[in-house]
Amino acid sequence: MHWWKVMAALLLCSLLLSQTQGVSLSPRQPRSPRQRRMTPFWRGVSLRPIGASCRDNSECLTMLCRKNRCLLSTASA
Repeated sequence: MHWWKVMAALLLCSLLLSQTQGVSLSPRQPRSPRQRRMTPFWRGVSLRPIGASCRDNSECLTMLCRKNRCLLSTASA
């Protein structure tokens, strides 16, 4: 009966080893940058004031990012 346990352990080890052989250790291909997602609390805390630097509208308190600056209103033509 003891040899069944030994056989089961060997089978389990061989299955685990076969799984690790298929794993690729090469670096992954670069993906497109993912949009950040924040909870409403952190979104409100992290909003930038007027005049601060920004990358997109979601970063500004006024939701207006123009020329990498948070603006109060859009420029009138």
